[in-house]
Amino acid sequence: MLKHSSMLASAAVAAVLAGVAAPAFAETLQEAIALAYRTNPTLLAQRANQRALDETVPQARAGLRPQIDITGTAGYSRTDTGGTPGTDFNGDGVIDIPGSSGITESDSGSATVALSQSLYTGGRVGHAISAAEANVLGGRENLRAVEQQVLASVIQSYVDVQRDLEILNIRQQNLAVLRRQLDESNARFEVGEITRTDVAQSESRLAQSQADLANAQAQLSVSRAAYAAVVGQAPATLTTPPQLPGVPSDFEVALDIGLLENPSVRAAQYQLQAAEERVAAARAEYLPSARLTASYGGSGDLTQFDLADRTSFQAGASISIPLFTGGLNQSRVAQAREQANAAQIAIEGERRGVLQDVSSAYAQVISTRASLTAGEEAVRAATVAAEGVRQEAQVGLRTTLDVLNQELELRNAQILLTNARRNEYVAQALLLSAMGRLEGGDLDPTIELYDPADNGDAVRGRGGLPWDGVLETLDSLASPPVLPANDAPDAPIDAQLKSDIVKTAPGA
Repeated sequence: MLKHSSMLASAAVAAVLAGVAAPAFAETLQEAIALAYRTNPTLLAQRANQRALDETVPQARAGLRPQIDITGTAGYSRTDTGGTPGTDFNGDGVIDIPGSSGITESDSGSATVALSQSLYTGGRVGHAISAAEANVLGGRENLRAVEQQVLASVIQSYVDVQRDLEILNIRQQNLAVLRRQLDESNARFEVGEITRTDVAQSESRLAQSQADLANAQAQLSVSRAAYAAVVGQAPATLTTPPQLPGVPSDFEVALDIGLLENPSVRAAQYQLQAAEERVAAARAEYLPSARLTASYGGSGDLTQFDLADRTSFQAGASISIPLFTGGLNQSRVAQAREQANAAQIAIEGERRGVLQDVSSAYAQVISTRASLTAGEEAVRAATVAAEGVRQEAQVGLRTTLDVLNQELELRNAQILLTNARRNEYVAQALLLSAMGRLEGGDLDPTIELYDPADNGDAVRGRGGLPWDGVLETLDSLASPPVLPANDAPDAPIDAQLKSDIVKTAPGA
C-alpha cells in the first residue's frame, strides 16, 4: 500500500514539474488509452465489482443442488441425592445419621449427517437464476459505461495538456514581442519620437503578459496532474491525436445508434428483464414445492468414545403447499410488479437521456467545427493586420497603442483557435460516448481487451453436479410465465418526439 502511494505521489510531482523539464520521448493518444485501460483505478474497481456480480449466478444455481449438514452434540449431567435425617432411640437427642444418598454422573454425544435436495420449487429457483443472469448482463453494460467515461476523460486530459502547452507557447511568444516593443519604445522615447505615455503603455502590456504567462503555466500544471490521475503517468511530449473513428455526419444516424447501443439503455433493459423474473419468482410462492430428505446419525457414551451404540437412518420426501400466508405472497407479487413497472419506465428515461446527450454532443460538434473554421480565418487576418500595423507605426501612421492592441488581438485569436481545436475533439469524443462507441477496441484495435464474459463463464458452473440440468428442467414445469411490465410504453421512444428533435438538429 505504501509503495503504491509513493508511486502515485511521484507521478503527481512529475506532472507538476514536467513544465520545467519535459520528457524527451513522444507519447501517442493510443498509448495513453492503452495505459489507462490497464491501470485506471476506477475501471479496475468496476471490473472487480462485475466479477463479484458474476458470483450471484452460481449462488442462485446452488438452489438446484443438495445441502449436506453435519451436526454434533455433547452433553454432561450430574445428579446429587442428599442424606435423610434419623433419630437416636437412646434418648441422647436427635442426630443426623447417613441415609440413602449418592451422586449420579453421565455423559453422552451424538452426530448426525443430514441431506436435503429440492426437486421442485414451482419455478422459484429457475426464475432466480434467470434474474441473476440478467443482472450480470446489466452489470457488463454498466462496465461499458464506466469504460467509456474513463476513456473520454483520457481523451479530454490529453488534448487539455496539448491546448495548455500551445497556449503557454503563445504567451511566451507574446512576452518576447512585448519586450522588444518596450525596448523599441524606450529607444524612440530617447530620440523624442514618442512620449512617456507610449512607454508606459508598453510597460503595462508587458506586465499583463507576464501575469498571463504565469496563469498559463499554472493551468498547464493542473492539466498535467489531471492527466497523471487518469492515465497513471505524467504526460510526455504528446503527439497530435488521430481522427476519432466513427464520428457520424448525420444526426439521425447518431441518434439511432445511441438508442440501440448506449450502455445505459441496454443496462436498463436487462434490469427490466431481471425485475420481470423476480415477479415470476414471487408468483411461484403460490405453487407447491417438493424435496427429498435423508439423515444418518448415532449416539452413545462419550467416555467410551463410541457413538455407534444407537444408530438411526431416516429418508423421506415432502411436499409443501402454501394455503394461507396472511397476504404475504400477494404483497410480494404486488411489490415485484411495481418494481418491474419502475424498471420499464426507467428504460424510457434512459432513452430520453440518450436523446438529450446525443443532441447536445452533436450540436457541440457542429458548433465547434464552425468555430474552428472561423478561428483559422481570424488568426490569418489578425496576423496580416499585426504586421501591417507594425510597419505603419514605424513611419508614424500608427501609435504604440495601435501596435499593442493589434498584438493583443492576434494572441487572443490564436488562443481562441487553440481552444476551438480542443473543443471540437472533445465534442466528437462525447458524441461517440453518447452513442456507446467509445470503448477501447473502438479507439485502438490493437489493444488487449478485457472480456468480462470470460470470468462469468468460468464461475457460472461452480459447484455444479451432473443432474443440475434435469432439476432445472423439472423446476420449470408449470412455473409461472414471465409477464411484461404494463405501466410504461413499449415503443423505443415516442416517434413524434424523435421526429421533432431531428428536425431541429443543427444542419437539418
